[in-house]
Amino acid sequence: MNWSRKSLDELEAFYWETIAPAMDRDGMDPTRDVPTYSWLTERGWSGIAYALREKHDLTPREFFVGVVGLGDEATDEGYDWGIDDDRTVEAFETYLDMLESRRGLADSTLPTRRTHLARFARVYRDRHGSADLLSRLDDRDAEPDEIDRCLAVLDEFDAELATDGTKLKYLQTVRSFYEYLVDFRRARYNPVGNAAKQFRWEQGQPDNRTMTADQVSEVYAVADDLEDRLLVLGLAGWGLRPNELASLRASQLVLSGDDPHIAFEERKNGPGTVALLYGVDAVAARIDALAEDDDWNGALFPSSRAAAGHIARETVNRRFKRLADEAGVTVDGEVPTAKLCRRFWYTAYQAAVDEMLAQLEGVAADQGSKSADVVMSNYLSEERRRSFRRQAMRETLAEVFESADESVSVEEQIAQ
Repeated sequence: MNWSRKSLDELEAFYWETIAPAMDRDGMDPTRDVPTYSWLTERGWSGIAYALREKHDLTPREFFVGVVGLGDEATDEGYDWGIDDDRTVEAFETYLDMLESRRGLADSTLPTRRTHLARFARVYRDRHGSADLLSRLDDRDAEPDEIDRCLAVLDEFDAELATDGTKLKYLQTVRSFYEYLVDFRRARYNPVGNAAKQFRWEQGQPDNRTMTADQVSEVYAVADDLEDRLLVLGLAGWGLRPNELASLRASQLVLSGDDPHIAFEERKNGPGTVALLYGVDAVAARIDALAEDDDWNGALFPSSRAAAGHIARETVNRRFKRLADEAGVTVDGEVPTAKLCRRFWYTAYQAAVDEMLAQLEGVAADQGSKSADVVMSNYLSEERRRSFRRQAMRETLAEVFESADESVSVEEQIAQ
């Protein structure tokens, strides 16, 4: 295996597709336990440590905790920034503390941000003799030279990092740090504010493939039991990540009232809720069926084999690919993954927003406004805008899933 050619996204996919199932077989929890180097070596995967160190400037633990999201809790204590400029280190730590305490950023994302900042500062030091990122930010006359200094660091990222996506993530972290300094009057300018214009990373070739509504409907139609149907619903109808769906518990679900939703104490971008715009009856039926077992642990996808008590992320992907294969559905000639199914939710939601704007065009004309965007921003409350979006999305999801539901009722699914 050519480890050095793999991007961080590809290494993360390798973890869930190959390493995680092996951990599960060995009695480990692949959603929490961090594999040791010796365990990886015994199975022929020691090359991942080299690739992380040489190509991504990460230790295996930083990767498994910060990128994959394993471990009980990520912590900043004792982190070695690898630079000797105390003011820069203090600014980094203050910024990360703000992300955690005020913006509710999930703990699992903080190590990744920390790694990005540390690498930027180290390369800056190696190129310019010092890791002092702050002293020139108060001097407007120094701005052109400081921009050039930062662009030189990004030039090195451009040469060393594996993919445009990885380069862009580093830039986004660094840009956000400088924006924080400007917002809190600790800097007069952001030296990387327009850096993206100097590179073509955003115009690269990201994997934007997704499934169509017809393809999702076809996969949903071949699911012959309620559990598999909920798996497709969770990805395409609720927009959940595979790991979120795998670990979903009944206690997170609010099915009564006017706003059925799923509550998350922690997601990739912090706490939040996900609206259940379709499939409430199906998930309620699933809970009722599982509750008949006195030993049920509350997981919607329970597993007696896994230490966590629920199926793993890769199990979601494997089951989805099996359903897609049975349906004969392909995307660019390949059987789609759970990730591509989840992307359908985003494309459908964007289409719902476009539909809402189209409906407001007439209102805009009556009001003499230049566009529907003006009407939406100035004349509709956030609650009203949300209602428009959700109704449009609800209709979209109904078109996708109801044709399959007509052939198999919920009661028949439970009986199966």
